[in-house]
Amino acid sequence: MLELTDNAIKRLTYIANKAGTRYVRLDIKGGGCAGFEYKWSTTDIREDTDCLLGNVLVASLELELYLLGTTLDWVEGEFNSEFKITNPNSKSSCGCGESFSV
Repeated sequence: MLELTDNAIKRLTYIANKAGTRYVRLDIKGGGCAGFEYKWSTTDIREDTDCLLGNVLVASLELELYLLGTTLDWVEGEFNSEFKITNPNSKSSCGCGESFSV
């Protein structure tokens, strides 16, 4: 469904630990500039319909249509650091990279 780089796993683990939770959840909701947006949260709950990635990221199996072939990376630059989502299913995205269309 979704490939995580080692850097992404390390950062997600850091986020979950800092929040005092076991997982980081990735959801996709309607909205944003381009139609859909990624929503992040921390949680201790893993539903039966969730896929566990890298032992730290949970995402509903229902999102597979949107996330198939996607890579999540954590990139640290000189002036900023961010998650980089490379989603081959995205037909377009907004300038900030937080929303996309399929």
